[in-house]
Amino acid sequence: MISFEPDDEQKMLRETLENFSTNVIRKAAHDCEEKGEVPEDLVKKGWELGLIMSNIPETCGGAGMKRSAVTGAIAVEALAWGDLSIAINILSPALVAYPILESGTEEQKQKYLRQFCSDAFKPATVALVEPRMFFDASQLTTKAVREGDEYVLNGDKCLVPLANKADLFLVFAATTQGIGLAGVDGFIIEKDTYGIEIKEKEKNMGLKALETFEVSLSDCHIPIANKLGGDEKGGTFLRFLNRSRVALAAAGTGMGRAALEYSLNYAKERVAFGEPIASRQAIAFMLAEMAIEVDATRLLAWEAAWKIDRSEDCSKEAYLAKKYAQDMVLMVADRSVQILGGHGYIREHPVEMYLRNGRGFTTFEGLLMV
Repeated sequence: MISFEPDDEQKMLRETLENFSTNVIRKAAHDCEEKGEVPEDLVKKGWELGLIMSNIPETCGGAGMKRSAVTGAIAVEALAWGDLSIAINILSPALVAYPILESGTEEQKQKYLRQFCSDAFKPATVALVEPRMFFDASQLTTKAVREGDEYVLNGDKCLVPLANKADLFLVFAATTQGIGLAGVDGFIIEKDTYGIEIKEKEKNMGLKALETFEVSLSDCHIPIANKLGGDEKGGTFLRFLNRSRVALAAAGTGMGRAALEYSLNYAKERVAFGEPIASRQAIAFMLAEMAIEVDATRLLAWEAAWKIDRSEDCSKEAYLAKKYAQDMVLMVADRSVQILGGHGYIREHPVEMYLRNGRGFTTFEGLLMV
C-alpha cells in the first residue's frame, strides 16, 4: 500500500531545510534577484548541509546514507519554498554527482564522486536543453559520433546553470538516430576540454539570481571512458529525465506553496470595506483552489518518487507530475499577483518573481535532481 507519511528522519530533514530557507535563503533572496547572482558564502552554507555528500557511498568518500527519491523530493521542495534560483544554485552539483552515482562505471565513481565529498562547494552542471523552437529531449540536435576510442561532440546548449564556474559538465547528446530517448547518452566533460566554449550569460525573464549560459561544443573529443555508464551501458538518459522531472515537480510544489502562503497572509491582513479580503468569496475560492493544486502536485511528485525508490518504471508518473507542476505553479503565481492587486506588480513583494519563475517551468528540463 502506498503511504506518504514521512518518517522521523524525513520530518527532521524537512524541518531543518525549512528553517534554513526561512533564516538564510529568504533573507537573501531579494538581493540575489536584484544583483543577478548568489553570493559564494550563501552557497557554501547550503553545501555544508551535506545533502549531496550524504548520498555518496563511503567507498567514494561520502557518508553512505541510503539514497531516496522521496527524501530528495522533500528536500527540493523545502529549498525551493525558500527561493527557486538559490535552490538550484545549491543543488547544481547533484546534476553530475547523482547520474554518476546511479549509472556511472566503477572507475567514474572513484574518479569523480570523491570530488563532491570535500568541504568546498564543487561547481558542476548539466547541459541538456538546446536553443531551438519545440525542443524535444528525445530528438537532440547535439550529436556524439564514435571515432575509434573517442566520441566527437558537436552542438549547442542553453539554460546551463553555473557554466562559467563549473569544473565538470554532464552533456547529453544523440549517439543513435531514430530510437528516441534510448539513443541519447551522457558524457562527462571537464572544463578545460578542447572544443567546449562558454558563451555570455543569458538574460532570462525569471531565475534572475541563477546564472545560466549557452554552451557550444565544436569537435569536442571525449574518451570512451567518459561516456556515462561506459561504452555498453544504455538507458541512463531516461533515468536522468525521470529523476529530474520529479525534482522539478517538487520544486514547483515548493514555489507554489510559497506563493499560496504569501497571498493567504496578505489576504488575511488586507482590510477593505471593513473586513479582510480573505473573507470575500471570490478571494477565498481562489485560495482554496490554489491549495488543492499545490497538494495535488506534491502527491504526484511523491508517487513518482515512491516508484523510483521501489525500482519500478515511473516514466509516466514523472512526466505527469512535471506537466501538472508547470501548469499549477503558473496558475498559483498568477492568482497570487491578482490577490495582491497593485502590490502584486511591485518588486518589493515576491509574487511578481514567482510569476516570472513560474512562466519558465514549461522550458525547464534537467535543472534539478533527486
